[in-house]
Amino acid sequence: MNAGAAVQLAPLVPVPMLAALGLVGLGLLAVGLYRRAAGSLFRFLFLCVMLLALADPRIVNEKREPQPDEALVVIDRTSSQKTGERLKQTSDAEEALIAALDAQDNLQYRIVEVTDSAADDRPGTRLMEALSTAAADISPHRFAGAVVITDGQIHDPPKDIKDGKAPGLRGPLHVLLTGQRDEIDRRLVVKHAPGYGIVGKEVTLSYRIEDKHAKSDGTTARPSARVEFKVDGVGTETALVPVGEDQTFTFKLDHAGPSLAELAVEPATGELSTVNNRALVSVNGVRDRLRVLLISGQPHAAERTWRNLLKSDPSVDLVHFTILRPPDKDDFTPLNELALIAFPTHELFVERLDEFDLIVFDRYLKRGVLQSQHLANIAERVRKGGALLMAVGPEFAGRASLYHTPLRDILPAAPSGDVLETGFRPRVSDTGLRHPVTAALVRPGADPKAEPGWGRWFRQVPGDASAGVSLMTGLQDKPILLLDRIGKGRVAQMMSDHIWLWARGYDGGGPQGELLRRLAHWLMREPDLEEEGLHAHVRAGKLTVERRTLKDEAGKVSVTAPSGEVRELELKNAAPGLWRGEIAAAEIGLYRLTDGEHRALVASGELNPLELSDLRATDAVLRPVTETTGGSVRWLGDGMPDLRRVDPGRDLAGRGWIGLVAHKAYVVTGLKDIPLLSGLLLAVLALGTLMAAWWREGR
Repeated sequence: MNAGAAVQLAPLVPVPMLAALGLVGLGLLAVGLYRRAAGSLFRFLFLCVMLLALADPRIVNEKREPQPDEALVVIDRTSSQKTGERLKQTSDAEEALIAALDAQDNLQYRIVEVTDSAADDRPGTRLMEALSTAAADISPHRFAGAVVITDGQIHDPPKDIKDGKAPGLRGPLHVLLTGQRDEIDRRLVVKHAPGYGIVGKEVTLSYRIEDKHAKSDGTTARPSARVEFKVDGVGTETALVPVGEDQTFTFKLDHAGPSLAELAVEPATGELSTVNNRALVSVNGVRDRLRVLLISGQPHAAERTWRNLLKSDPSVDLVHFTILRPPDKDDFTPLNELALIAFPTHELFVERLDEFDLIVFDRYLKRGVLQSQHLANIAERVRKGGALLMAVGPEFAGRASLYHTPLRDILPAAPSGDVLETGFRPRVSDTGLRHPVTAALVRPGADPKAEPGWGRWFRQVPGDASAGVSLMTGLQDKPILLLDRIGKGRVAQMMSDHIWLWARGYDGGGPQGELLRRLAHWLMREPDLEEEGLHAHVRAGKLTVERRTLKDEAGKVSVTAPSGEVRELELKNAAPGLWRGEIAAAEIGLYRLTDGEHRALVASGELNPLELSDLRATDAVLRPVTETTGGSVRWLGDGMPDLRRVDPGRDLAGRGWIGLVAHKAYVVTGLKDIPLLSGLLLAVLALGTLMAAWWREGR
């Protein structure tokens, strides 16, 4: 506890009145001296005594409590600080700085850590923001200054530093730089990339290799470098390209949804780090209008079900033919009731067959319109990547069945020759409970063994499955919906023509719209409906891994972090056919996942983080701030500077040392007020000066 004394005035009248009285006294003194009037000096002394009495001087004694100054220690722990020996430099500097601060008297300090996170909405190192926020809680009269340990790569420098201001700082800013001078860094920069493209079409992105030196943003002398390209982690391609020139890379989108293109350039000689030698581009594949060929044979109530489903999708171009009679049939039908054009068999099934993404046969049977060669062309189209949907009725069990054609080689089930016509409720099979096409049809929590609450069907064509998977069953546990993969293509076979009863709401109806929609999208290779796949996403700093499989178990997944650290993730069963696991995604960049069979890539935060765009340590960004605040920039490679306390107005840095302001602030905890002159003393002085004046005048 300290004390301080001072003399203060507590005037009984306004100060201007005291000043006026003083001026009057001076005037009278001047007149008296001019006329040589006796007693003028004593009258002036009397006036001074009266003014002193009116001013009421007092001795004020304060009890003061010293307040410690506060300093900030800001430590950059972002991703760029993991380069080279910077982590060790940071740790050593932090330890030495804290020891120096602890040795100071009347000084408190606060440590502020700046990190980058995948969950952060704003990328990069937001160091000045963190510094200003922390300094705002400290009184300007107690702010001793701030010491920052960083590599200098920050991304929120003050915008008005040009005007000689450093927002939020009212004390010195000292920067201790990690890293080394004259560092070299090579990076690969994506100049332009499309956000989306058409599936089956090529997309082109442009990129540039930049070799940067600490003293210049120009390129080094290396003329060219080798770049490696991958799409979705596979398909390696390399090219030797010039450094410092814009280049292009073209690839084909082969599936809907995000495709991740990865570009990597070989390291440069003496390069600081290769972490930014890689760039990622995500291109969302969207399908152009799908071309579907629907061929209807026998007229039946479900014919419009398929047509309505396909016509309701705006992304589908539907070509629909109904073949009611073979060309050689002569039943004396009037010419004005016959088709005006012949069925374009050769054009559809020879010349333009590859233009159709999906071919649907709806209760079609051999009638001489399509020859064996045409059907063989369809089978070959499926093997090369097309899709076939067979919706069959009683005709499939007869001699005119399409099974007795070249299509039999790609159909998953053969007809037994019978047709069952009795009421039954379709149910999802055990495999169907795991398959994303039919798993969503069963309400969560419902007993899969219980009788489904759907309407009844009344006809089924039993068949023996020789390939594929059965997702729904009917009478005698025979399959009524089968899916299979043939080469690069896909086949779906529905062994009943009574799904229209659900569409009409008979007996309560059923989820025909959802079933047919998901079935069509599986045939179109919708990624979310793949029964075998590995998927991942990052949200709120958590990496969630999902494994879809029809198997009873899902193995471990190997997760490779952006830093190269590999972890094994155990997945737990979340739903039939779905296994899930979570780990923290603390690093920013690309995570690679594999279970030995499937691979997945997922980016945490930005695909190409701003934090890693330039890894060279630099003093260029923060030096203007330090010069404005009176601080300094020191390279830790030159040694750790000493810490001193300096009085306000003195230099805050010098050779080998940095300074923090010693404000010596205090708060007043007590006050003692004592009059300087007592009333008795003032009365004696007043009477004495008056008597002296009368005495002088009476002589």
